[in-house]
Amino acid sequence: MAKLLLILIIGLIFESAGVVSLKIGITQIGDMKKVSVVEIVRIVKTGATNVNVLLGVFCEAVFFASLLILMAKSDISFLWPLTGLSFVFATFAAMWFLHEQVSFVRWTGVVCIMIGAALISYSEHGKAKPPPPSATVVADVTPP
Repeated sequence: MAKLLLILIIGLIFESAGVVSLKIGITQIGDMKKVSVVEIVRIVKTGATNVNVLLGVFCEAVFFASLLILMAKSDISFLWPLTGLSFVFATFAAMWFLHEQVSFVRWTGVVCIMIGAALISYSEHGKAKPPPPSATVVADVTPP
């Protein structure tokens, strides 16, 4: 389980880095002046060539790959709620890298998420372990 949590933490770090990079890139691109085909094409074209947007997409892809690995190896009822820790990581990343102010109410939410993740993680310890597979000997029976 330690290996799965390590993969999760690495994935969450990439996810938070992706969110921060995307925010920086989208801010650099600027607002849509009006909703039109020309403006949408401009935004997409500018975003497709913006280093921060591309870095953000790459980081999100790494997070998605780690999520696929984790889904193959653990229960969704254990894994999916733990991905909520991305809110915790993103809050710290926004505070440190984007210099956002985080209110007391948001910190309260972060603490609630952390408590929930701890309870979910703890519940995995109490789960019954399946017995190890036994070696089965199959006799070679050939008709006379």
